Amino acid sequence: MLFFRLLSRLPLPMLYLITDVLYLVARFVIRYRKKVIDENLLHAFPELSEQERKKVRNRFYRNFTDTFAETIKILTISEVEFRQRFVIVNQPDLDKPVQNEVSSLMMAGHIFNWEMGVVGTNLYSQVPVETVYLKVNNPFFNELMKKIRTRFGGYVTEKKEFRRGMLTLGKDPRTVLLGSDQRPPSSENRYQREFMNRPAVFFEGAEFLSKKMNLHVHYGKMTKVKRGHYRYEYIPLAQPPYERHAPHSITDKFCEMLEQNIREQPDMYLWSHKRWKI
Repeated sequence: MLFFRLLSRLPLPMLYLITDVLYLVARFVIRYRKKVIDENLLHAFPELSEQERKKVRNRFYRNFTDTFAETIKILTISEVEFRQRFVIVNQPDLDKPVQNEVSSLMMAGHIFNWEMGVVGTNLYSQVPVETVYLKVNNPFFNELMKKIRTRFGGYVTEKKEFRRGMLTLGKDPRTVLLGSDQRPPSSENRYQREFMNRPAVFFEGAEFLSKKMNLHVHYGKMTKVKRGHYRYEYIPLAQPPYERHAPHSITDKFCEMLEQNIREQPDMYLWSHKRWKI
């Protein structure tokens, strides 16, 4: 942990020098998951030429490696610098339900830099914030990510533990952050639908919770302004009453909003993930 804290104290421009090297290694030497990325981009953007998709892939490598610098920097970054680099739009809208004693959900996808999205929500929010995460197998890195995500407050809950305590949302109002585009294992209840021109499966925890407990739901839209600077916007996705909502309506709306977010900045999505494996 000490090594990462010392590394984190370097100015972000210096950390970017390190990730510049990582970018060259990922792109030209090991060609990190190139086949997976190319296949995902081909299906997602068939209207683009091969050369255009290649440009998206290369910019993805840049964003992917820059994320390491930005995420490590969170360990020691000052609140002033973080606020300069990460701006949130509509924060009061996300807080309002909880201030009115009703828990709310914020659904987001793996668009760079989603870790700054977690930290930024904790920093700007005026209400309790809980982030649900999937446990990392390596205990050291699991603990490291917990420290990063709670740099400016909030708390994290492993998914299995959250399931056991989710009924407390009614008596203990809070904002819950959910990474909603992860691929569920076959052992889970899964919902299959088209996503970026291919069948994909989704968790429906947000769907179940919001309709069961009449929760407000927002989408977290990430926009990269320039290197190291982001804009995060909370957009209303669904709100009660849900009696007239069709099955899967919240998951479907999330997918539509995530697709739009991806198409605005295609190189910002995690294309190296085998997201479309059924």
